[in-house]
Amino acid sequence: MTAPPRRPAVSPAPPRPLEAAAPPRPPRAPEPDRICGPVAVAALFARRPQAVLRLFYLSGRRAEAGPLCAQLARAKRPYREVPAEELAKIAGTPHHGGMVAIATPRAVPLLPAADRLPGGLLPVLDGIGNPHNLGAIARSAAFFGCGAMLLSGDPRQAGLSDSAWRTSEGGLEALSLYRAPVLTDALGTLASRFLTVAAVARGGEPPEAILAADPRPVALVLGNEEVGLDAATIGACARQVTLPGSGAVESLNVSVAAAVLMHALRRG
Repeated sequence: MTAPPRRPAVSPAPPRPLEAAAPPRPPRAPEPDRICGPVAVAALFARRPQAVLRLFYLSGRRAEAGPLCAQLARAKRPYREVPAEELAKIAGTPHHGGMVAIATPRAVPLLPAADRLPGGLLPVLDGIGNPHNLGAIARSAAFFGCGAMLLSGDPRQAGLSDSAWRTSEGGLEALSLYRAPVLTDALGTLASRFLTVAAVARGGEPPEAILAADPRPVALVLGNEEVGLDAATIGACARQVTLPGSGAVESLNVSVAAAVLMHALRRG
Protein backbone atom coordinates (compact mmCIF):
# COMPACT_ATOMS: atom_id res chain seq x y z
CA MET A 1 0.00 0.00 0.00
CA THR A 2 1.47 3.28 -1.11
CA ALA A 3 1.81 6.02 1.53
CA PRO A 4 0.03 9.29 0.69
CA PRO A 5 2.31 12.04 -0.56
CA ARG A 6 3.55 14.42 2.10
CA ARG A 7 2.30 17.96 1.98
CA PRO A 8 5.08 20.47 1.71
CA ALA A 9 5.77 22.30 4.96
CA VAL A 10 4.22 25.77 5.02
CA SER A 11 6.35 28.46 6.55
CA PRO A 12 4.49 30.74 8.94
CA ALA A 13 3.70 34.14 7.54
CA PRO A 14 6.05 36.81 8.77
CA PRO A 15 4.50 39.04 11.43
CA ARG A 16 2.98 42.23 10.15
CA PRO A 17 4.74 45.35 11.22
CA LEU A 18 2.77 47.33 13.74
CA GLU A 19 1.09 50.31 12.20
CA ALA A 20 2.03 53.57 13.76
CA ALA A 21 -0.80 55.12 15.72
CA ALA A 22 -2.35 58.09 14.03
CA PRO A 23 -1.29 61.33 15.69
CA PRO A 24 -4.04 62.86 17.84
CA ARG A 25 -6.12 65.43 16.08
CA PRO A 26 -5.61 68.95 17.31
CA PRO A 27 -8.57 70.32 19.25
CA ARG A 28 -11.15 71.96 17.05
CA ALA A 29 -11.08 75.72 17.21
CA PRO A 30 -14.22 77.18 18.79
CA GLU A 31 -16.78 78.66 16.44
CA PRO A 32 -16.83 82.47 16.28
CA ASP A 33 -19.61 84.37 18.00
CA ARG A 34 -22.47 85.62 15.83
CA ILE A 35 -23.90 88.78 17.34
CA CYS A 36 -27.26 89.77 15.84
CA GLY A 37 -29.21 93.01 15.98
CA PRO A 38 -28.10 96.64 15.91
CA VAL A 39 -28.21 97.10 19.71
CA ALA A 40 -26.15 93.99 20.46
CA VAL A 41 -23.70 94.77 17.64
CA ALA A 42 -23.25 98.36 18.83
CA ALA A 43 -22.53 97.05 22.36
CA LEU A 44 -19.93 94.68 20.93
CA PHE A 45 -18.19 97.51 19.06
CA ALA A 46 -18.31 99.70 22.17
CA ARG A 47 -16.83 97.15 24.58
CA ARG A 48 -14.86 94.60 22.50
CA PRO A 49 -14.00 96.31 19.19
CA GLN A 50 -10.83 94.24 18.83
CA ALA A 51 -12.94 91.05 18.78
CA VAL A 52 -14.95 92.02 15.67
CA LEU A 53 -13.83 90.04 12.63
CA ARG A 54 -16.40 91.21 10.05
CA LEU A 55 -19.79 92.83 9.72
CA PHE A 56 -22.80 92.14 7.51
CA TYR A 57 -25.95 94.23 7.25
CA LEU A 58 -29.06 94.93 5.19
CA SER A 59 -29.52 98.08 3.13
CA GLY A 60 -32.09 99.28 5.67
CA ARG A 61 -29.36 99.39 8.34
CA ARG A 62 -26.92 101.59 6.45
CA ALA A 63 -27.29 104.48 8.90
CA GLU A 64 -26.41 102.33 11.93
CA ALA A 65 -23.73 100.39 10.05
CA GLY A 66 -21.92 103.44 8.65
CA PRO A 67 -19.83 104.37 11.74
CA LEU A 68 -19.12 100.70 12.43
CA CYS A 69 -17.92 100.16 8.87
CA ALA A 70 -15.61 103.16 9.20
CA GLN A 71 -14.18 101.61 12.35
CA LEU A 72 -13.59 98.31 10.57
CA ALA A 73 -12.04 100.08 7.58
CA ARG A 74 -9.45 101.66 9.89
CA ALA A 75 -8.72 98.23 11.32
CA LYS A 76 -8.57 96.73 7.78
CA ARG A 77 -11.36 94.27 8.50
CA PRO A 78 -14.16 93.39 6.07
CA TYR A 79 -17.78 94.50 6.05
CA ARG A 80 -20.49 94.04 3.45
CA GLU A 81 -24.08 94.92 2.67
CA VAL A 82 -25.96 91.73 1.76
CA PRO A 83 -29.52 90.71 0.78
CA ALA A 84 -31.88 89.33 3.42
CA GLU A 85 -31.53 85.71 2.30
CA GLU A 86 -27.75 85.80 2.65
CA LEU A 87 -27.88 87.54 6.01
CA ALA A 88 -30.24 84.86 7.35
CA LYS A 89 -27.71 82.20 6.33
CA ILE A 90 -24.84 84.10 7.94
CA ALA A 91 -26.81 84.61 11.15
CA GLY A 92 -28.23 81.09 11.22
CA THR A 93 -31.65 82.61 11.89
CA PRO A 94 -34.11 85.00 10.22
CA HIS A 95 -34.27 86.89 13.55
CA HIS A 96 -31.12 88.90 12.96
CA GLY A 97 -32.43 92.45 13.17
CA GLY A 98 -30.76 93.41 9.91
CA MET A 99 -27.18 93.31 11.19
CA VAL A 100 -24.71 90.55 12.15
CA ALA A 101 -21.19 90.85 13.50
CA ILE A 102 -18.82 87.89 13.50
CA ALA A 103 -16.46 88.02 16.48
CA THR A 104 -13.78 85.95 18.17
CA PRO A 105 -15.33 83.78 20.89
CA ARG A 106 -15.49 85.41 24.29
CA ALA A 107 -13.70 83.44 26.99
CA VAL A 108 -15.31 83.07 30.40
CA PRO A 109 -12.59 82.98 33.08
CA LEU A 110 -12.73 81.26 36.45
CA LEU A 111 -14.20 83.15 39.38
CA PRO A 112 -11.53 85.35 40.97
CA ALA A 113 -11.24 86.23 44.65
CA ALA A 114 -14.39 87.89 45.96
CA ASP A 115 -12.65 91.22 46.56
CA ARG A 116 -11.81 91.46 42.85
CA LEU A 117 -15.44 91.30 41.73
CA PRO A 118 -17.49 94.40 40.91
CA GLY A 119 -19.68 95.63 43.73
CA GLY A 120 -23.43 95.38 43.76
CA LEU A 121 -25.80 92.50 43.21
CA LEU A 122 -24.28 89.39 41.60
CA PRO A 123 -26.57 87.00 39.65
CA VAL A 124 -25.41 83.38 39.92
CA LEU A 125 -26.87 80.96 37.37
CA ASP A 126 -26.93 77.27 38.26
CA GLY A 127 -28.31 74.99 35.56
CA ILE A 128 -30.25 77.59 33.55
CA GLY A 129 -30.52 75.47 30.42
CA ASN A 130 -32.35 77.74 27.98
CA PRO A 131 -30.00 80.22 26.27
CA HIS A 132 -32.90 82.65 25.85
CA ASN A 133 -33.29 82.71 29.64
CA LEU A 134 -29.55 83.27 30.02
CA GLY A 135 -29.74 86.22 27.63
CA ALA A 136 -32.85 87.65 29.26
CA ILE A 137 -31.30 87.45 32.74
CA ALA A 138 -28.15 89.16 31.47
CA ARG A 139 -30.26 91.92 29.93
CA SER A 140 -32.07 92.50 33.23
CA ALA A 141 -28.82 92.34 35.18
CA ALA A 142 -27.27 95.04 33.00
CA PHE A 143 -30.45 97.14 33.22
CA PHE A 144 -30.38 97.04 37.03
CA GLY A 145 -26.70 97.93 37.19
CA CYS A 146 -25.06 94.60 37.96
CA GLY A 147 -21.39 94.48 37.08
CA ALA A 148 -20.87 90.73 36.75
CA MET A 149 -22.59 87.36 36.40
CA LEU A 150 -21.44 83.90 37.47
CA LEU A 151 -22.20 80.65 35.61
CA SER A 152 -21.98 77.34 37.43
CA GLY A 153 -20.37 74.15 36.16
CA ASP A 154 -23.69 72.31 36.08
CA PRO A 155 -23.76 70.42 32.74
CA ARG A 156 -27.26 71.79 32.12
CA GLN A 157 -26.04 75.38 32.32
CA ALA A 158 -26.33 77.20 28.99
CA GLY A 159 -23.23 78.97 27.76
CA LEU A 160 -22.67 81.87 25.44
CA SER A 161 -24.44 81.22 22.15
CA ASP A 162 -26.02 83.03 19.23
CA SER A 163 -29.41 82.89 20.99
CA ALA A 164 -28.04 84.20 24.28
CA TRP A 165 -26.23 87.10 22.57
CA ARG A 166 -29.34 88.02 20.61
CA THR A 167 -31.72 87.84 23.58
CA SER A 168 -29.43 89.83 25.87
CA GLU A 169 -29.63 92.92 23.59
CA GLY A 170 -26.12 93.96 24.61
CA GLY A 171 -26.54 92.92 28.26
CA LEU A 172 -23.86 90.24 28.08
CA GLU A 173 -21.37 92.81 26.83
CA ALA A 174 -22.09 95.02 29.85
CA LEU A 175 -21.24 92.27 32.36
CA SER A 176 -18.01 90.67 33.49
CA LEU A 177 -18.66 86.94 33.13
CA TYR A 178 -17.11 84.23 35.29
CA ARG A 179 -17.52 80.49 35.76
CA ALA A 180 -17.41 78.26 38.82
CA PRO A 181 -16.95 74.52 38.14
CA VAL A 182 -18.01 73.63 41.72
CA LEU A 183 -20.64 76.13 42.77
CA THR A 184 -20.84 75.14 46.44
CA ASP A 185 -17.13 75.95 46.81
CA ALA A 186 -17.62 79.24 44.99
CA LEU A 187 -20.47 80.23 47.29
CA GLY A 188 -18.17 79.74 50.26
CA THR A 189 -15.64 82.05 48.61
CA LEU A 190 -18.29 84.68 47.86
CA ALA A 191 -19.53 84.68 51.45
CA SER A 192 -16.58 86.81 52.55
CA ARG A 193 -18.10 89.74 50.67
CA PHE A 194 -21.62 88.80 49.53
CA LEU A 195 -24.79 87.61 51.22
CA THR A 196 -25.51 84.39 49.31
CA VAL A 197 -29.25 84.00 48.69
CA ALA A 198 -30.97 81.03 47.04
CA ALA A 199 -34.12 81.78 45.04
CA VAL A 200 -36.70 79.10 45.88
CA ALA A 201 -40.31 78.70 44.75
CA ARG A 202 -41.67 78.35 48.28
CA GLY A 203 -40.55 78.54 51.89
CA GLY A 204 -38.11 81.44 51.59
CA GLU A 205 -38.20 84.92 53.09
CA PRO A 206 -39.60 87.93 51.22
CA PRO A 207 -36.99 90.20 49.59
CA GLU A 208 -37.42 93.03 52.11
CA ALA A 209 -36.52 90.69 54.97
CA ILE A 210 -33.32 89.67 53.17
CA LEU A 211 -32.23 93.29 52.78
CA ALA A 212 -32.95 94.07 56.42
CA ALA A 213 -30.94 91.08 57.65
CA ASP A 214 -27.49 91.90 56.27
CA PRO A 215 -25.86 94.98 54.70
CA ARG A 216 -23.69 93.07 52.23
CA PRO A 217 -24.52 93.00 48.49
CA VAL A 218 -26.52 89.96 47.45
CA ALA A 219 -25.27 87.05 45.37
CA LEU A 220 -28.60 85.81 43.98
CA VAL A 221 -28.50 82.11 43.05
CA LEU A 222 -31.02 81.05 40.39
CA GLY A 223 -31.70 77.41 39.50
CA ASN A 224 -32.82 75.21 36.66
CA GLU A 225 -36.08 76.06 34.89
CA GLU A 226 -37.76 72.74 35.78
CA VAL A 227 -36.33 71.60 39.12
CA GLY A 228 -34.77 74.72 40.61
CA LEU A 229 -31.72 74.50 42.88
CA ASP A 230 -30.54 71.25 44.44
CA ALA A 231 -30.34 70.77 48.21
CA ALA A 232 -26.56 71.13 48.36
CA THR A 233 -26.62 74.50 46.63
CA ILE A 234 -29.46 75.77 48.81
CA GLY A 235 -27.59 74.56 51.87
CA ALA A 236 -24.48 76.47 50.78
CA CYS A 237 -26.43 79.76 50.76
CA ALA A 238 -26.91 81.91 53.84
CA ARG A 239 -30.56 82.77 53.11
CA GLN A 240 -33.47 81.76 50.89
CA VAL A 241 -35.82 84.16 49.13
CA THR A 242 -39.30 83.58 47.70
CA LEU A 243 -41.46 86.00 45.76
CA PRO A 244 -44.93 86.18 47.28
CA GLY A 245 -47.64 85.57 44.68
CA SER A 246 -51.38 85.08 44.42
CA GLY A 247 -51.16 81.28 44.31
CA ALA A 248 -52.99 81.12 40.99
CA VAL A 249 -49.82 79.69 39.41
CA GLU A 250 -46.95 77.99 41.18
CA SER A 251 -44.08 80.16 39.99
CA LEU A 252 -42.70 82.56 37.40
CA ASN A 253 -40.41 81.83 34.49
CA VAL A 254 -36.87 82.00 35.84
CA SER A 255 -35.91 85.03 33.75
CA VAL A 256 -38.99 86.94 34.95
CA ALA A 257 -38.39 85.94 38.57
CA ALA A 258 -34.74 86.97 38.20
CA ALA A 259 -35.71 90.44 36.99
CA VAL A 260 -38.18 90.99 39.85
CA LEU A 261 -35.70 89.72 42.45
CA MET A 262 -32.82 91.76 41.09
CA HIS A 263 -34.95 94.90 41.34
CA ALA A 264 -36.07 93.98 44.85
CA LEU A 265 -32.66 92.97 46.20
CA ARG A 266 -30.38 95.65 44.78
CA ARG A 267 -29.13 98.24 47.25
CA GLY A 268 -28.98 101.96 46.65
